[in-house]
Amino acid sequence: MTARPVPGWLPAVFMRGGTSKALILLRRDVPGDLAAWEPAFLSAMDSPDPFGRQLNGMGGGVSSVSKICVVERSARPDADIDYTFVQVVVREGRIDLSGNCGNMLAAVGPFAVDEGLVAVPDGPVHLRIYNTNTRKLIAASFAARDGRTVYRGDLAIPGVTGTGAPIRLDFIDPGGATTGRLLPTGAVRQSLDVPGLGPVEVSLVDAANACVFVRAADLGLTGVELPAALEAVPGLLDRLARIRRAGSVAMGIAPDLDAAARIVHVPFVGLVAPPQDSGSLSGAPIRAADVDLTARVISNGVPHQALPLTATLCLAVAARLEGSLVHESARPTGDAALRVGMPSGILTADAAVSRDGEGWRAERGSFFRTARPLMRGDVFYDAPAPV
Repeated sequence: MTARPVPGWLPAVFMRGGTSKALILLRRDVPGDLAAWEPAFLSAMDSPDPFGRQLNGMGGGVSSVSKICVVERSARPDADIDYTFVQVVVREGRIDLSGNCGNMLAAVGPFAVDEGLVAVPDGPVHLRIYNTNTRKLIAASFAARDGRTVYRGDLAIPGVTGTGAPIRLDFIDPGGATTGRLLPTGAVRQSLDVPGLGPVEVSLVDAANACVFVRAADLGLTGVELPAALEAVPGLLDRLARIRRAGSVAMGIAPDLDAAARIVHVPFVGLVAPPQDSGSLSGAPIRAADVDLTARVISNGVPHQALPLTATLCLAVAARLEGSLVHESARPTGDAALRVGMPSGILTADAAVSRDGEGWRAERGSFFRTARPLMRGDVFYDAPAPV
């Protein structure tokens, strides 16, 4: 018997983290177990929506604003907060818990402070966040005053208007977050046999989230195309989807191509190119002299308006792996952070890697982001009653 739809309300905070937005929920308020989450979350966000706008819910029609974060105090001795990321697929009736969202990580620590999950003194705050999706630890550092997060500040990040207080995110040992290995196939580059396309040279790297990197030039692109221009190239998104699915199977994320098509969040596909002059979505020019790498990322099947934070961390790690396509395309930076030219401006990411007899290891990756609470209240859902 099909369960009768039951309307309900979930206490929630709607927040921006980096260049994403999401509903953030306390685990104690979420109905049932993981199996019960999907119908409630789909209803709250309005998925599936064949129109791709999610007008009947809290989603915004693109993957970067169709997200939910579930947060609770951690029982782990090495963490303060547990964070589960839920990607709500816009046009399909399902959720994806296969990866992490680094942008929304910027909001998780501040949310935990504001909700009283952790007690903090005035001044610098350092929280240890355990991401349940990737089973990795991330350190979040930001400021608090009178038991609340400080959001006002002078840091501007590309793709977001205004400024905010800096939030530093340090990904600890980010390699193998999706697959268990920094280089899932053991190679820094390889020829990938893509059904319908033939051999494509790629670098398959897994740091913070798994990514398939390919040269933009190998797909007939310059690498500086903005998202709308990429979507307008006939057949391009289908070719990239084929590469993504083949990469997913090669990395061991999915057992076959059909299964790979159902796992939408990872791997990301990154198009890389050398530093070059380009435009941006704001109209401001990007000078080749100001960047070390040019990149575009396909996220959930569409070109990202900026760069997913975890994909940027993977780019920064891959740029330090000698022989990878990213290392080949990037300007050498020595110990300096990598400056990536992307659709919304320039994003900077720092990474440290090492190499020994067992191969490459990603030691850490770091970013600065901002966050802002947008609304507090109760979100409505109409879904089968949880068991």
